[in-house]
Amino acid sequence: MPMSSSFQQRLFPKIKDIAGHFHTPFHIYDEAGIRETGENLKSAFASLEGFREYYAVKALPNPSILSIMKDMGFGFDCSSEPELVLSRRVGARGEDIMFTSNNTTQREFEAAAADGGSLLNLDDISLVPKVPEFPDTICFRYNPGARRTGNEIIGNPVEAKYGVSHEQLIPAYRAAMDRGAKRFGLHTMLASNELNYTYMVQTAGMLLDEVIRISGALGIRFDFINIGGGLGIPYQPGQSPLDLPAMGREISAMFREFKSLNGYVPRLCMESGRYMTGPHGALVVTAINRKDIYRTYIGVDACMSSLMRPALYGAYHHISVIGKEDGKKDMMADVVGSLCENNDKFAVQRELPEIEEGDILAIHDSGAHGHAMGFNYNGRLRPKELLLRTDGGIELIRREETMEDHFATLCFEPDILS
Repeated sequence: MPMSSSFQQRLFPKIKDIAGHFHTPFHIYDEAGIRETGENLKSAFASLEGFREYYAVKALPNPSILSIMKDMGFGFDCSSEPELVLSRRVGARGEDIMFTSNNTTQREFEAAAADGGSLLNLDDISLVPKVPEFPDTICFRYNPGARRTGNEIIGNPVEAKYGVSHEQLIPAYRAAMDRGAKRFGLHTMLASNELNYTYMVQTAGMLLDEVIRISGALGIRFDFINIGGGLGIPYQPGQSPLDLPAMGREISAMFREFKSLNGYVPRLCMESGRYMTGPHGALVVTAINRKDIYRTYIGVDACMSSLMRPALYGAYHHISVIGKEDGKKDMMADVVGSLCENNDKFAVQRELPEIEEGDILAIHDSGAHGHAMGFNYNGRLRPKELLLRTDGGIELIRREETMEDHFATLCFEPDILS
């Protein structure tokens, strides 16, 4: 079910007061729900010594959210210099950060090595000689080519720009050893919003098989494997959630077997983003217009610049009309914003209760890849972010953008090359 019932019970009774104080539109996140999910994740892999989640900063890059992750003992998966800076601002250092980028610049390598460093996860064998100061610990992102897990959700890896190929994997680690690497990790990312936990189990098995192959060729041990993210959430009503306990049991059993056969076992890491925060966020908007032509359109005071997943992917996000959650759904409408794009829609031909101007709508599951994917086309400004704290208080954790913010990059010293 989109958005947990406990989040709804905490949020919906006070949402009109929140809107009255902070004004719509805004994204609001549920601290209690995030913490519960984090504890469930740790519990699922409690038998694996050294297990660690590296929260995917790209999903929700807000310092207040990252502080919650750090408090739970999680690290951070970063892919850019600003994500590194955000993670370090909440106290992450060294192996608290895994830096995975692609087409990486020298400046980004330097940023990854600065201020306590990070775990470096290289996307390409050609990057080995480009790393300015090669670290003691190195990881490579693996692209297996022909799909080994049977998971086609993000397409054919042969067509993906990411990762080191199967044939390059051993030469990549040999090249890293030649540059002084002494500790090793292996990473992959083969799923996106996957609700079938068995794909993640198969991914773990694939990486452990590669660990044996590489170790046999080079005589090295692996410190960790990282099975990536991609754990899915049920956006639509009626979808079954990912079976995290079963995933934990089966992967843990696989690791125990590996240890019994090899005398040691790498640590398990993952980098969930959506799974950690996606269901624990909502974009709250106000209905400001109704238009009846060939279809009925409900216009709201936010647009796809605040949540672009429906427009970009055709993704479903459930919508609750506050005060009418249990009402008869006798309206068929598109819920739209004001952008000069026809795909500026949060819902298409959605059955909804009758909506009047002034009604407040909660668009579910905006806690990952919502505000983070925002943009400024048409000069639209991104909304504020709020946190529903565990004590019931509502905290502003990011103000809305202003026109001064939008025009700031037009203030600069003249620079002309003649």
